[in-house]
Amino acid sequence: MLGSLLLTMSHRTAVAVMVLVTLLWSMAGIVTRQVEQAQGLELTFWRSAFNAAALLCFLSWRAGGPAALWRGIRQGGSVLWGSGACWALMFTAFMAALTMTTVANVLLTMALAPLFTAVLARLFLSQSLPGRTLLAMALAMVGMAWMQAPLVWPSEGSPPWAGDTGEERRNHLLGVLVALAVPLGGAMNWVLIRRGSTARTLQGPPDLLPAVLIGAVLSALVTAGFALPSQATAQDLAWLGLLGVFQLAVPCLLAVMVAQRLSPTEVSLLSLLEVVFGVAWAWVGTHESPSTAVLIGGAMVLGALVVNEAWAKAEG
Repeated sequence: MLGSLLLTMSHRTAVAVMVLVTLLWSMAGIVTRQVEQAQGLELTFWRSAFNAAALLCFLSWRAGGPAALWRGIRQGGSVLWGSGACWALMFTAFMAALTMTTVANVLLTMALAPLFTAVLARLFLSQSLPGRTLLAMALAMVGMAWMQAPLVWPSEGSPPWAGDTGEERRNHLLGVLVALAVPLGGAMNWVLIRRGSTARTLQGPPDLLPAVLIGAVLSALVTAGFALPSQATAQDLAWLGLLGVFQLAVPCLLAVMVAQRLSPTEVSLLSLLEVVFGVAWAWVGTHESPSTAVLIGGAMVLGALVVNEAWAKAEG
């Protein structure tokens, strides 16, 4: 019923729903900073576990019961499970990166997803890679290098997170590398879904909403060992439950549904709002102010992406 409602909504309403999706996604950084005792991959476990529980309830209701949902998953094929593995990679890497570096670094690194998607689409879908995309990739790479320069060559004006010790700088660089798995996983997911869209059954195209559930379960299973013995307090679990349900389950389902109403270009551009919202939340809510290098480098990354997408839309 919700899916049919989204398909019949106006374009303006669909855009508003996608903006809401990015706003919900952007809560991750500020909410994670409220957790006091749970650390590291225990954060990932609880967020993924709450996400899986919420998705299991909704998708079971949607399918007509847990048995019907399980039958659909078993018959989903390699595309469904491959997409689930990509979701698991994104869920796990995102939370792990947040424990190593700043919210701004993680979100701006994630903004590289459209460029990774363009490269993988060229390699695996034989889609052309226009010159504007190559130019945008080069500008984005320069922006990423600018953002991370204080970690490699700290100076008097370097931000506090650049650290006085090599260990602190290595932790932040490792966080950025882990964060790169998020846009890479997203790009692989897009390519899988694109290739799977041509696979039709008697019932129509495959239902990929359960892939989000598969990803949540896999992420929880992979990180379960890091959550025992649990250090999370009741307040921590409340915050992580908020993340699992309202920062992951609800917006991920809405995003998959709204994508049926908006063009890929519109979804890609609107998704960049998560970066803006997320950095703003962290800046205002936790006083985690981004450095000048992050602001300049991030502006280059976002500018490259916006120009590339807007140019593509103008050509289309």
